[in-house]
Amino acid sequence: MNLQHLIKMANQIGAFFSTMPDHEQAVKDLATHLKRFWEPRMRRALLEYVENEGGPELSDIVLEAVKAHHADLQVA
Repeated sequence: MNLQHLIKMANQIGAFFSTMPDHEQAVKDLATHLKRFWEPRMRRALLEYVENEGGPELSDIVLEAVKAHHADLQVA
């Protein structure tokens, strides 16, 4: 799993959702998008990146979504 590619994709998705007028809804919808459309390996790698490194290359909205909806994004 190429982490840099995942970061780039997550930030692109974040850029889309950041245009929504309701920030809280945007954060929730971004997390929902990741859960629905990212396969478990991708979500696991993103969560591990945030947990282990703090996610410094992620945009603010992506980092907020991952932290706020961590439990929903967990891979069983």
